[in-house]
Amino acid sequence: MRIAYLECFSGISGDMFLGALVDAGVSPDLLRQTIASLGVDAKLEISRTNRSGISSVKVDVMAAGEKELPREEFFQKEDHAAGHSHHQAEEHRHTHSHAHDHEHTHEHEHEHSHAHEHHHEHEHGHTHNHTHEHSHRGLKEIREIINRAAISATAKQRAIAIFEALGAAEARVHNVDIEKIHFHEVGAIDAIADITCAAVGAEALGVDEWVCSPLNVGGGMVKCAHGTFPVPAPATLDLLKNAPVYSGEIQKELVTPTGAAIVRVLVNRYGTFPRMKAQKTGYGAGTRDFKDHPNVVRLTIGEADQEAESPMPLETVSILEASLDDMSPQVFGYVMERAMEQGALDVYGTPVQMKKSRPGILLTVLCRPEDEARLAKLVFAETTTLGIRMRKESRAALDRRHVVVRTKWGEVRMKLARLNGSISNYAPEYEDCRRIAAENHVPLKSVLQETIRMYLESEHG
Repeated sequence: MRIAYLECFSGISGDMFLGALVDAGVSPDLLRQTIASLGVDAKLEISRTNRSGISSVKVDVMAAGEKELPREEFFQKEDHAAGHSHHQAEEHRHTHSHAHDHEHTHEHEHEHSHAHEHHHEHEHGHTHNHTHEHSHRGLKEIREIINRAAISATAKQRAIAIFEALGAAEARVHNVDIEKIHFHEVGAIDAIADITCAAVGAEALGVDEWVCSPLNVGGGMVKCAHGTFPVPAPATLDLLKNAPVYSGEIQKELVTPTGAAIVRVLVNRYGTFPRMKAQKTGYGAGTRDFKDHPNVVRLTIGEADQEAESPMPLETVSILEASLDDMSPQVFGYVMERAMEQGALDVYGTPVQMKKSRPGILLTVLCRPEDEARLAKLVFAETTTLGIRMRKESRAALDRRHVVVRTKWGEVRMKLARLNGSISNYAPEYEDCRRIAAENHVPLKSVLQETIRMYLESEHG
């Protein structure tokens, strides 16, 4: 089994992760092609640099011709921009900045419902006039941008999952619906470039399991679009729930929302350096160069030591149950769909015999502990129940990943499950097969059978 180990002793951000990918062997051309296929005004600058004696790769996303800045430097630049009062600068940056700890916040050229000009007079003595077309990039628009890109279905799915994790964190912090989130500090061009390249690069490594060390979140205070907050920032802290974190001697923001979201979606488990035969190592550099502290994230790729079989990892899940005997069956199906949309891991109903001999149905919702309150609220709002039973249980889950199978009708994602490094189960994604069957007017069972045949042929010849 191929393992990737992330060491976040100096935190992690999107572009640090990209630097580590490139240093570990991912082709820079692949990432540049990914950027080009997105159709956004961005490009990558890739260079080799030194951080406290460690040779590492620095990746900068150039969005609308401007390089990313650390969060506080961005706000200082905005506050001192000629022609803007402090209040005006605050109004212009609330969704137009992508806050990154090491290297990420900068001004962008956006689309907006109104056009306006920015007049900036810089210390160099020259003046820039920027005409911006701004738009608040919601989740729907970001999904559309990623889905149009010329990348694999698996990479699209992973990139969108990272953005959805960001959106869910912002929604919880601001107490709004996820579809109304405009990604206050994570929806700009550089975030789209960072996240999509991260998904493509991670897939290119061909890794079966991602493991992460405890994360150094930094310390001190950080200025955000909505005020000054202690490190880690609210959205970052939400994304790091159930992850091992700590604060070291560096009093700066070290883990960014984008970095935290990548870890949240990509990582299978946390722990110390796993037993493996190390093959490749990559270092991704942050913008700052701290004294006596290498500001890098390290990525090690290798094969698991099969002689030392590790115990199956367990995770804690919440189970919500409600007995229903006075609700329309049509509503029950709607509740199941809504629960899955809001992050439930699984939802099902079991026929039961209720008091007074009435037939009923037992609604069961499995979810992550942090999603328990939101889903309980949904059950109360959408069903007739007056009470919900809640409990925590341990769950052992096989490591899962997707590969893309190319059939004569189009691409189908194949879900693979692994046990001790070997594939123990595989199944085509039903929604992909259903869509292809409908579009091509062929039986669904034919699509399922052909996908399995093509997968087995590619694996075993």
